[in-house]
Amino acid sequence: MNFDLSDESRMLQDGLRRLLSDRYDRATRDAARDAPTGFVPEVWAALAEMGVIGALFPEDAGGFGGTGFDIAVVFEELGRAGAVDPLIDTGVLGGGLLAAFGQGDMLEGVIEGSVHLAFAHGEPGSRYDLSRVETTARRDGDGWVLSGRKAVVVNAPAADHIIVSARTSGEVADRDGISLFLVPAGALEIRAYPLVGGGAAAEIALDDLRAGELLGPEGGAFDAIATASARATLAICAEALGLMETIRGLTTDYLRTRKQFGQPIGKFQVLQHRMADVLIEIEQARSAVINLAGNIDGDDRDRHVSAAKNLIGNAARLVVEESIQMHGGIGMTEEYDLAHLAKRLTMVDHRFGDTLHHLDRFIALSAA
Repeated sequence: MNFDLSDESRMLQDGLRRLLSDRYDRATRDAARDAPTGFVPEVWAALAEMGVIGALFPEDAGGFGGTGFDIAVVFEELGRAGAVDPLIDTGVLGGGLLAAFGQGDMLEGVIEGSVHLAFAHGEPGSRYDLSRVETTARRDGDGWVLSGRKAVVVNAPAADHIIVSARTSGEVADRDGISLFLVPAGALEIRAYPLVGGGAAAEIALDDLRAGELLGPEGGAFDAIATASARATLAICAEALGLMETIRGLTTDYLRTRKQFGQPIGKFQVLQHRMADVLIEIEQARSAVINLAGNIDGDDRDRHVSAAKNLIGNAARLVVEESIQMHGGIGMTEEYDLAHLAKRLTMVDHRFGDTLHHLDRFIALSAA
């Protein structure tokens, strides 16, 4: 099997790496951290102008990519730079749902970078179960009224529209009966806050809210949600791989330059062995991302998603712990890049299902 990138993917990778190298430094990350939206608009505009958002969608949706490998290339480079831009939320999740239900006009704005989206699906009691939706929607005349709570809605503070899931029929954990509503962000009551690894999110209270447009068929949104979530999981796994690569580079450089007893500490065999373990885990993570990218549209997609996310979570934990320990105290300082990268990599395990969730899910899917 040929694992080399196509010429188009290599061009995208090289161009994006140069863009992020020029635009993304510690000052940019500090500005993003201090911004209420959690990112820098100028960087977002540059990504859109280069066509990075368009690479997440197929041609029939107005993009020029949309394959699993396109997603992997884009997000690995974002991870390498430690970027915090909400491309998963506006592009993969929100944009993916718009594309699934033929919302071409708004999707065009997403690809151009002028429209931001957020997906309000997770709830305080849902954990990682996509089918567990307690928020309800009831008909009221020619519209709908939403009631419930949504938790950790990433990019909600910057969103122009928020896609809200609600149950229009069925029991709490049924896959059938889940509908989506496209709601202007200004109509929602949100409580915004910064995220540990960068970016911003919000809690959303839906107290008899008059809903906006019904997105897609009533009660038939689960499959589209599952597909968007699977692609978002691929994106965050690829981002984690990029973060691991940059952390590996920082750690290797530190071991070469930090001296103890008159020689670089990288010459000590015990640290060489620990670094070898890190390299092995990163290569396994790379294989998992490649495998998931190749199977993201296959029949056995969900099993590959859980296998990759479980492996990435375990690898990320080891890379973070070993890199900080081999750095010593400097690895914990905000002034050093490792601190930001390690926090962002640690938080990867808490989106779209952690290692234990996906281990259980993989076992259940394999036994089915």
